[in-house]
Amino acid sequence: MAEGEEPDSPETRRHRRGLKFRKREDHAVELFHEAQGHLGDVARVDRILLELGRFYNPLADGPIVDLATRRRIIELLEGGRTGEARELLDDRLAAYARIEGGEEDQGGA
Repeated sequence: MAEGEEPDSPETRRHRRGLKFRKREDHAVELFHEAQGHLGDVARVDRILLELGRFYNPLADGPIVDLATRRRIIELLEGGRTGEARELLDDRLAAYARIEGGEEDQGGA
C-alpha cells in the first residue's frame, strides 16, 4: 500500500478490482488452452466449456462460449472430428484475445 493511502481508499479499491479482472481474463485463456490440450477427453472439455460459458464477452453481449458453440464442439468431438472442434475453439479464443488486447480489432473480418 502506498504511503498515506488508507486501506479502503477509492484508489486501493479500484486497484484491487483491476487485479481481479485481469486474473479472470488469464483464467479464461488458461481454460481455452486446457481444453485444446485435452480434446480426447470429451467430458473434461465439456466441463471447461461450461465454465467458459460463465465468462462475459462484451462484444457479443453474451458468454465467451455460448451454448450452441459448446454443443457443436462436443458433438464434433464425439463424432471424432477433433480438427473441426479445435478450429471452433481457436476461433472463440481468437475472438476473446481481441477483447483482452483491446477492442480496436472489432471492425475487421
